[in-house]
Amino acid sequence: MGGWKIELISSCCNSMYEIRLAIAEDVPFLQDIENIAGDLFLQFEATANLPADPTPIEEFFEAQNANLLWVAALPDGKPVGFALTHLLDGGLHLEEVDVHPDYGRRGIGTKLIQTVCRSAQSAGFSTVTLTTFRDIPWNAPFYQKLGFRILAQSELTPELLRLVEEEERRGLAKELRVVMRIELAAL
Repeated sequence: MGGWKIELISSCCNSMYEIRLAIAEDVPFLQDIENIAGDLFLQFEATANLPADPTPIEEFFEAQNANLLWVAALPDGKPVGFALTHLLDGGLHLEEVDVHPDYGRRGIGTKLIQTVCRSAQSAGFSTVTLTTFRDIPWNAPFYQKLGFRILAQSELTPELLRLVEEEERRGLAKELRVVMRIELAAL
């Protein structure tokens, strides 16, 4: 996988955020971003008691080495958000997108997802999939606005079914979750 595109976006405060493939120096910051962003789920009854399930640092390094991890970085290079992906069903699966709440609501998450989708398309993939919470505003409703659609049970491939079962074993009740996909040809 090569030819990933680097893109700059601006925030509401005239500073620039660079959306780029992660480098090894970014990885140590990502668990903190993940943990702080995860605290936002505490405000919803359905997700307030989820078990802590941080991404192992090794998984971030593996994704970074495989060019499957993007970050949104400040001008000094420090990450404030990330998009973690992996290969699944001949496409890209968006495992997680997190933006530090201090930098939220500035379009960074949207730009991360758009960059992942455009990069996947330019690498020859036809879809990007994800699993997410059905009723959390910055989850399924947010992804629908970006062009993802909820898949019916009959549309789930064996790999997606295995992923849903694995999430349930980790404490993510499938009745609260949806599987979504975007067709990249439509972009």
